[in-house]
Amino acid sequence: MRAMNIVRVRPAGQRLGSGVGDAGRTWDAASPKIGADGAVMDEAWLIARLEDAGAALLALPASGYGTGMRQLRYDVVHTALETYGWEGARVKPAMPSAARIDRMDESFGWLALIPDEKFLLRRIVGARALVHPITGRHLFPWRRLASAIGADHKAVQRWHRDAIRLIIRTLAAGRSAS
Repeated sequence: MRAMNIVRVRPAGQRLGSGVGDAGRTWDAASPKIGADGAVMDEAWLIARLEDAGAALLALPASGYGTGMRQLRYDVVHTALETYGWEGARVKPAMPSAARIDRMDESFGWLALIPDEKFLLRRIVGARALVHPITGRHLFPWRRLASAIGADHKAVQRWHRDAIRLIIRTLAAGRSAS
């Protein structure tokens, strides 16, 4: 059995716009790479970036008309509801900044580094990156993601870890080549 270098991960020096991240999880940090911005490119860093991108994506406002615009609206009923305060307050996430949207585009662009023949890995990483911008909870927990794919949740976790490592290797190779 080989010895693994296990560390407690806390995104040091990296600010996440929504406070979303995997602080407290343990990850294998055998060979961390240094990115162009000076951040340590390891699995926890990449997962935190992808989760921040997923939260930013879900915080973007929906555009166009929703199904609510097609409803029949009786002014008398809605006025009474609004007058007596029967409608609960809805908490909406803050609109992401332009810099955060740029980081989101860059982070989701890294999913293209997963080869086309491994599209299932890309789907797993993309679905797992979707994090609710207010609560910080994953939209697809491991078991729900596994049932959507039709696999065991432990296998999905292993595939996710393999895909993250593949992206890290490709990013590190691209940065060392340039």
